[in-house]
Amino acid sequence: MQRRIFLRNTSLSLGALSLLNTKLFANFIADDPWKMKMLRNDVGIFTEKGGTIGYLLSKKGIVIVDAEFPEQAKHLIDELKKQSDKPFDMLINTHHHADHTSGNIAFKGLVQDVAAHENSLTNQRRVAIEKKNEDQQLYPSTTFVDSQTYKVGKEEIKTYYFGAGHTNGDAIIHFQHANIAHMGDLVFNRRWAFIDRSAGASVKNWITVLDKTLSTFDNETIFIFGHAFDPEKVTGNKEDLKAMRDYLTKMLDFVGQEIKAGKTKEEILKEKSIPGVTEWQGDGIERGLQATYEELTATS
Repeated sequence: MQRRIFLRNTSLSLGALSLLNTKLFANFIADDPWKMKMLRNDVGIFTEKGGTIGYLLSKKGIVIVDAEFPEQAKHLIDELKKQSDKPFDMLINTHHHADHTSGNIAFKGLVQDVAAHENSLTNQRRVAIEKKNEDQQLYPSTTFVDSQTYKVGKEEIKTYYFGAGHTNGDAIIHFQHANIAHMGDLVFNRRWAFIDRSAGASVKNWITVLDKTLSTFDNETIFIFGHAFDPEKVTGNKEDLKAMRDYLTKMLDFVGQEIKAGKTKEEILKEKSIPGVTEWQGDGIERGLQATYEELTATS
């Protein structure tokens, strides 16, 4: 009896050891590089590489918000096909940046409609022409200006545009029944934000955009953020929006005061922190200070 148990365990151990040198075993023990999580009702998020993706799995069809990069979009598509046999009704881009729209191409021939703010489409075309990669794009087939409402199954999806912020084409995508709002890159949760002056960004109006967002949605709204310093915190509430607004306000005030004090651009960009901003992390403070300086000096 003991001998049989020993031989069985030994054979299992040897078999396991033989697998250690194979890709099969490596794939067997490795976690998927992406994460998926349902938030409320039929709305969930997907994260891997790039801006956070939101998705709706309704009984009538699937809606995607943002698409990361082609490889990541393919991972999402494959996973959603395992969960639903419904068609991909719509893909909505919050804005044009590559880590949110490069994956659009993976939906070519699969999704019925691609939507974005009209400025987002203009920016996406311009950047693709500059980089000579138009053949790698799936452009929005429909655009909106202020807001647009789409109905898929029982869910109504409303887009909001409150003006320039992170770019001049950032839209908020609200799943009204689930009460979940995808902010795109209008919120970098506790991470130094990228302010794209080449695409019409405005720190001043970004603050206004967040104020309008706070007054538009209620305290039960779940917000999806494009990025977060802590990858587990790509969703949050109004307190996170207030923190983002306050950080931008303090950066704007700080740079304005430094300019009034006679500081040069080079001196301002050497700053390693902003007074009153303690939570924000990452490596983008210099870019943020530069964009703010450029905005203030361009309008003074």
